[in-house]
Amino acid sequence: MASRGKDDSSVGENTQIIIGGSESDGGSLGFCGILLMILSVILVICTLPFSLFICIKVVQEYERAVIFRLGRLLSGGAKGPGLFFILPCIEDYRKVDLRTISFDIPPQEILTRDSLTISVDAVVFYRVKNATISIANVENADKSTRLLAQTTLRNVLGTKNLAEILAEREGISHYMQSTLDHDTDPWGILVERVEIKDVRLPVQLQRAMAAEAEASREARAKVIAAEGEQNAARALKEAADTMAESPSALQLRYLQTLNTISAEKNSTIIFPLPIDLLNGIMTK
Repeated sequence: MASRGKDDSSVGENTQIIIGGSESDGGSLGFCGILLMILSVILVICTLPFSLFICIKVVQEYERAVIFRLGRLLSGGAKGPGLFFILPCIEDYRKVDLRTISFDIPPQEILTRDSLTISVDAVVFYRVKNATISIANVENADKSTRLLAQTTLRNVLGTKNLAEILAEREGISHYMQSTLDHDTDPWGILVERVEIKDVRLPVQLQRAMAAEAEASREARAKVIAAEGEQNAARALKEAADTMAESPSALQLRYLQTLNTISAEKNSTIIFPLPIDLLNGIMTK
């Protein structure tokens, strides 16, 4: 916010310089200029009240009027909002809209730093902060801002690789906004916001990235499954050691297994014999 205020103050100084030059030029209209102005005033007086419909103009709250007298900027800067007076034949004016304007940057084919071709589009929000400069210093401020936004998008993204573009959209948008704001300052334009809308990748690159992501997910799944089997084997070993130390625990395990089998609706029930009994038979 502080930097923006600083820019506004610097623009104000530039405005005063331009208007000051126009005042010095406008003050010395010469004999022909003074004569034409007198004739214009006489014409307005003679054609009253019909001349008021031509001479009185209205500027809306969000507009400013930049007036030229014999091709020179009129002193006092832009007029408005409200009513202002135009002398016929020697004065002309141009209205400037001060509201925020948005436009889309067409998709740009960009070669990234890692030699990949991508298509990127963005949206820019800007407004005119000095009507006089936007008329006097540039032929078409809107067209110039659009063209500059396209070249800035290509230049900024051309220095980034694909991973940085996908991961640092917000930082790239802020950098583009500050760059555009600095470059359009002599035109009386304030760039408020720049947003990257979409990054389109070639079909082959999308397939390669999808295959890489799938392989990475499969590798992680195998690692997790192996860790689960390792933990299960460790727990099973601990349980076997515990049962080997206590024969009663093994018997209780047999009974628990029998209870689980009998709870199911089976026509055939397999009754597990105690291993100790089998060992006794095998010994005999």
